[in-house]
Amino acid sequence: MKNSTVVIIIIIVLLILIITFTFLPTLITTTLTGQTIIEDKLNEYTYTKAICDKNNYCRDNEIICKGNQTVSVTPITGAVVQFDEDWEDPRDDKTINTLCQ
Repeated sequence: MKNSTVVIIIIIVLLILIITFTFLPTLITTTLTGQTIIEDKLNEYTYTKAICDKNNYCRDNEIICKGNQTVSVTPITGAVVQFDEDWEDPRDDKTINTLCQ
């Protein structure tokens, strides 16, 4: 009696393991909504950049991008500098004018 109970328990455990390993990968890969959310999050990034006006007044901004699209540009309080009249921005035009690449 004891041996048959142990055998039945082992068979049940093996069946549960087989079913779990058979259907679990299918359940994980068919959650399309979850994959889309993860892909969107990987495609979204934030960084800071100084944006200067024609009077050489530069302000740091937090820029949030989603792929190549700019989601938001938010000035950072207190992160400003006023350069001299003859100062020239050392960055190239593409770097100056492009927010999200």
